[in-house]
Amino acid sequence: MTDLNSIEVGSTVDARGSACPGPLLEAKKGIGKVKVGEVLEIYSNDSGTRTDIPAWSNKVGHEYLGVLEAEGYDKHFIRRKK
Repeated sequence: MTDLNSIEVGSTVDARGSACPGPLLEAKKGIGKVKVGEVLEIYSNDSGTRTDIPAWSNKVGHEYLGVLEAEGYDKHFIRRKK
């Protein structure tokens, strides 16, 4: 299991304050900014992101690594696979 606290992030997308589907759209744009094998970190305080981001990443073939709770928002981690 990956330790999300010590993971090396290739890029971060800050979608805090954005309501659904904003964080998902930001993740779709952000994944193109990291190389295959790198990790995209998404900040979101929208509760729907907890299901949307994992479902989307699995559907399109990326690896959802998990979520960390921060103060007032979540940090989601996706490894680009293609």
